Amino acid sequence: MKAPARTTSARQIRPSRPSDEPGIEASIARRVRRAKPGTVFTPALFAGVGSRAAIDKALQRLVARGDLRRLSRGLYDKPRQDPLLGTLWPSVDAVIAALTGKDKLRLQPTGAYAANLLGLSDQVPARVEFLTDGTSRTVKAGPMQIVLKRTTPRQMAAAGRTSGLVIQALRSLGADHLTPQRLNKLRRSIPVAQRRALIDDLTLAPGWLQPTLRALAAD
Repeated sequence: MKAPARTTSARQIRPSRPSDEPGIEASIARRVRRAKPGTVFTPALFAGVGSRAAIDKALQRLVARGDLRRLSRGLYDKPRQDPLLGTLWPSVDAVIAALTGKDKLRLQPTGAYAANLLGLSDQVPARVEFLTDGTSRTVKAGPMQIVLKRTTPRQMAAAGRTSGLVIQALRSLGADHLTPQRLNKLRRSIPVAQRRALIDDLTLAPGWLQPTLRALAAD
């Protein structure tokens, strides 16, 4: 007796449906719509809603509609508008929030950017540098270039603390540029409790900088 032919269920043969893509796009569009202007996105931030290919297509369509702007490969923002200046580029903080959102990297501002954050320099660098315990890479966001440099655990030991920012800023300025005016500015801008805490991280600074940090920590 001839055995009956085996049937394959629809579930076994059904390919991934293109009709899923509108739902993915709608989900991403809702999140973009709720975000504040100036928010920066990467495809990784939407990893839970669908495949990478579907997410990329949805982001491309949102760019085409003007809901998003493509800054560089894998980096998008919801543009901010200014009545006088027009469309603005995103802030460094917004780009960094997007880059670290998934991987939870630790970053330490360094160089001219660290000095600028403390008000020690009026220069707003187009090349912004961070030390990191993650992978080294360079990211472009419009005219801005953000450089992540992998460094040693010692260099990252004070990351996220005022002492880390002060050490990196003063190192970038160099001993010849640590003027009384700049040090007095730090005394005025950094709360006393945070200045006293510089002593806790004194050994993380190079030897030539340690006397300056002791002076800043004093009342």
